[in-house]
Amino acid sequence: MPACDRVAYFNTGATGPSPGRVLDASAAWERYHKVDVLAESDPYEVAFAEYERLRERLAAFLDAPADAVGLAESTADGISAVAAALDWEPGDTVVRTDIEHPAGTLPFDRLARRHGVEVRVVETDDGRIDTDEFADAVAGADLACFSSLSWNYGTRLPVRELCEIAADAGAFTVVDAVQSPGQRPLSVPEWGADAVACSGHKWCLGPWGAGLLYVDPSAEADLHPAQISYRSVESPAADEYDLKPGGARFERGTASLAPHVGLREAVETMESVGLDAVENRIHRLAGRLTDRLDDERLLSPADPDSGLVVFDASDPEATVERLHGEGLVIRDLPHPEAVRASVHAFNTEAEVDRLAEALNAAE
Repeated sequence: MPACDRVAYFNTGATGPSPGRVLDASAAWERYHKVDVLAESDPYEVAFAEYERLRERLAAFLDAPADAVGLAESTADGISAVAAALDWEPGDTVVRTDIEHPAGTLPFDRLARRHGVEVRVVETDDGRIDTDEFADAVAGADLACFSSLSWNYGTRLPVRELCEIAADAGAFTVVDAVQSPGQRPLSVPEWGADAVACSGHKWCLGPWGAGLLYVDPSAEADLHPAQISYRSVESPAADEYDLKPGGARFERGTASLAPHVGLREAVETMESVGLDAVENRIHRLAGRLTDRLDDERLLSPADPDSGLVVFDASDPEATVERLHGEGLVIRDLPHPEAVRASVHAFNTEAEVDRLAEALNAAE
C-alpha cells in the first residue's frame, strides 16, 4: 500500500489506502479498453460482458445473487436512487436515526422539501439504538433508513432486528452499509432489508467510484428508477421496455469500469487474506488502542464493535492537523465533536501504540 509507506494511516473509515495491485488493475483495464479493444474488438460488447462479470463477482462478495445487485457509483448514489424510485405523497413518513451520514439524510430531506414527506428521527445513546423506540417511530411509516455500522461512534446496529420491526410495520427498509464490507464477512440477504447500499473505497481498500446496490427480489417491483438507460432494461430495442431485476435497474450508460475492476481486485485481495482473519485482527488492534486511551475521553465502545475508535478532543481539527504532522492520519467529526481513528488489519501494533500516546497527549 503505497500510502502506508509515507504515513501511519488511520482514516480508512473515510477512504482506505489501496494496495498497488488495485491501482494497477484499474489502470490496466482502462488502457486495455481504450487501446487494445479499440484496435481489435467492439468496446461496447467487451464492456457489457465485463459489467456482467463484475456484477456476478462483487455480488458473491456480499453473498447475494448476481441478479439482485447493481453497480453503483457510491453509497450516496444507491440511497438517492432508491429514495427517488418510490412513489411519495404529502404526509408519507420516513424514519431514520440521529447517527446517519449525510448520504442517508439528504435524500430524505429533499423528499420533505419537495413532496411534504415527514422525517422522523430516532435518537440514539452514544450510537446505541433502543429497538422499542424505533418500533414506535416506524409504526405507520413508509420507509426506514439506518446504518449497519455507525460512522460517528463505531457501533454496530442490530440490522436484522430493525429490518424485521420495519417489515412488520409495513415500511420499506434501506440500509447504509458503507462501513461494513471489508471489516468482516457479510451475507447481505440475511439482514432482510429491501435495499442495501455500500461503497468499496473504505474498508475494502478499493478505488473511488465503485459502489454496490442490493435490491431484494421481493421489493424490486416497488422501485421505478427516476432515470433509466439501455443498461437499466432487459432489451433496449424493445417496443416496451422491461426493467432489469434487482439493483441493475439503476445502472445507467457508459460508466467507467475501471473503479469496479479495481474493487474486484481489492475484494480478491481481502479474501486471499481471509475476512475472518481481517475481522479478528481489526478487533484485536482496535482493542489495543482503546485499552491505551483515557477511558473518560473514549466515546466509542471500550470493547470495540468495529475498527472505528472515537475520542474526545477540545479542538478536533487542530488535533488532526498536529497528528498529521507526526505522520499519523486520523479525522475530525462534526457530531460528536471529536476525532476518529480507523484501525484496519494493515495497521501495526507499533503504529497503534504511537497513536494512543499522541491522542492521550491531545488537549
